[in-house]
Amino acid sequence: MKPSALLRLALAGTRTDTLRVVLTAVSAMLAALALLAALTVQAIPDPVPPLDAGVPLNDQYANALLREPGLHPGVIAALLLLTIPVLALAGQCARIGAPSRDRRLAAIRLAGGTPRQTMAVAAAETGVASLLGTCAGLAVHLIGREVLHRPDAEGGLPLPTDVLPSAPALAAAVLGLPLLAALAAAVMLRRVVVTPLGVVRQARRKRSPSPWPAVLIVLGVGAFFTFEGLVRWYDETRSTSFSFPLALLLLFGGGLMAALGVVLGTGWISHTTGRVLHRFVRRPAPLLAARRLTADPWHGSRTLAALLVAVVFGTGAAAVRAYFTTADEARREAGRLHAEATGEEDGPGYEPDPFYLDTMDLVDIAVAVALVIAAAGLLVTVAEAVVSRRRTHAALTAAGVPRSVLGRALAWQTFAPLVPAVALATAVGTLMGRGYFGPEVVEHGGPVEFCVTGSDDCFGPGASEEGIRYADVPDVVHAVPVPLGDLALHGLGVLALVAAATGLGLLFLRPGTSVEELRTG
Repeated sequence: MKPSALLRLALAGTRTDTLRVVLTAVSAMLAALALLAALTVQAIPDPVPPLDAGVPLNDQYANALLREPGLHPGVIAALLLLTIPVLALAGQCARIGAPSRDRRLAAIRLAGGTPRQTMAVAAAETGVASLLGTCAGLAVHLIGREVLHRPDAEGGLPLPTDVLPSAPALAAAVLGLPLLAALAAAVMLRRVVVTPLGVVRQARRKRSPSPWPAVLIVLGVGAFFTFEGLVRWYDETRSTSFSFPLALLLLFGGGLMAALGVVLGTGWISHTTGRVLHRFVRRPAPLLAARRLTADPWHGSRTLAALLVAVVFGTGAAAVRAYFTTADEARREAGRLHAEATGEEDGPGYEPDPFYLDTMDLVDIAVAVALVIAAAGLLVTVAEAVVSRRRTHAALTAAGVPRSVLGRALAWQTFAPLVPAVALATAVGTLMGRGYFGPEVVEHGGPVEFCVTGSDDCFGPGASEEGIRYADVPDVVHAVPVPLGDLALHGLGVLALVAAATGLGLLFLRPGTSVEELRTG
């Protein structure tokens, strides 16, 4: 097949196919922006050491995260972690319009296409959409670099707009994500058989899902706790600097394993929920939902992947916010104790630093946008599921099953595995956030000396030690609380979004249960 023909077939389709390409491109653009931002921070040159014994700083930046070189690895790791929910969102968007795409692939088979060619068309569609998104992300990054290059009154830059990643790094970011997306699409289609008659058969798993994804969750969460322990050990020994590749492996690899474990674990949750419902309930709606959950337990993993990953990182961000809030309170307390011990009006670190909390506001906005887009994709998926089962629903309606029972069965099928899956994602995200910084904040005190008769008498020319006094400032230890309010808000927000999407999807149920649907092919 010629590349031009492959490109035409990949981009052909209905309005639903166009929507899938657009949403996939938008997701790829967001992932590319996060990756390009991480590469830009990595491209910041090391500062020249000062003549005195001070710490070298990037004085051209007004942002504390960019000015201190020791914070750059954390910024890069955080930006790379943000790509994980965005990539999950891209995978969710790639499933929009799957039935119509399957019929189009079957038409290609009917026209003489081989199975390999149909797989190439499907993989090329995802790859081309992702390539359009990454190119748009590169354009936005370059334009934003020029627009946002606005030094302040002192010449400090709020963003690293004075540096640009190398050409190989830009090419790897722009071309690597589409290639990865195309390979992922080809892997997911390896068990799908497209026949010329329009039948798409997914090879069924012979065994029910097992709870082995819990191993991924334990390894992912353990990586974050390992990172916190290693950072504390390096700080105590001060033997060498913390290895950036090791930090990246622990944070990005741990976040990816934890998110993947939650998504794959939803299959086991769905199957177990279906068995429990079938065992204990006697109402027709939950019984129908139980049969569907046990027949296709991986439906929840496919449709709720982006939502669950967003919950993991949203609740993790809430735990990090709780740490920063506690750190501000600890600094206030340390400053108050220092002021009481020395008789000064205030002490060092008395005023809180709002920078980190303002940064977390941006992370919360990004998570909220991902949740809304994932809910929109879920709406399309629910509507397509209702339409694809129209013959089954019409047969049940003709046999005397009320439409309300079918609607409640769909609600049971959606929410029965969703509630425990959201609880699992919330717990995993909270543990990751607490493992990143630790369960407590410590502001060290210790002995301090101060002058009771004036600084000139104690430390100036002709100073005398008679006015010097010593005081012992105690350590301030504050336990980081679990942000139950924020966690509940995340969980209820996700449930509300899913309820809205399911309710709108049920609007397709009435026309899909008409008796005339029994004659449709």
